Amino acid sequence: AKDYELRQYETAKWVSTVIRGEPQKEAMRQGFWKLFHYIQGKNEKDMKIDMTVPVTCLIKSGCTDFKVSFFVPFEHQDSPPQPTDSDVFIEERKTAAIFVRSFGGFASPEKYAEEAEVLARILRNRGQPFHEDFFYTAGYDSPFKLFNRHNEVWYFKK
Repeated sequence: AKDYELRQYETAKWVSTVIRGEPQKEAMRQGFWKLFHYIQGKNEKDMKIDMTVPVTCLIKSGCTDFKVSFFVPFEHQDSPPQPTDSDVFIEERKTAAIFVRSFGGFASPEKYAEEAEVLARILRNRGQPFHEDFFYTAGYDSPFKLFNRHNEVWYFKK
């Protein structure tokens, strides 16, 4: 469809942290830095790992916990170094079909919520079953990139 796409994601490992009780923007900032320290060597192997995209954030309806995640690079998927920060963990996300809506510009929590609502409305109107109680935000750009920015919201297909 022109206003969203359906992607198939294979099983993959992500490095994640959960930030509790903070506004989404602050949770993203704190979560990003915890994960950035992990890829800079704050792990059991003192290994630097390349930064990957997207950076995702799990948004659950009515919940103030935000799970921020980095994709583990392909060369480390089999055995990512274990985090040494007890707030950081490796998770395996199973194969999933995901509805994706892309948009440009600098994404605020409000903009992500607005785009997620647009996607949810489109999916409902088209009779597409999806998990409505949560969505992911996905950011692909450095904060220093000013133009042609790429952001997404993801709903998992039922």
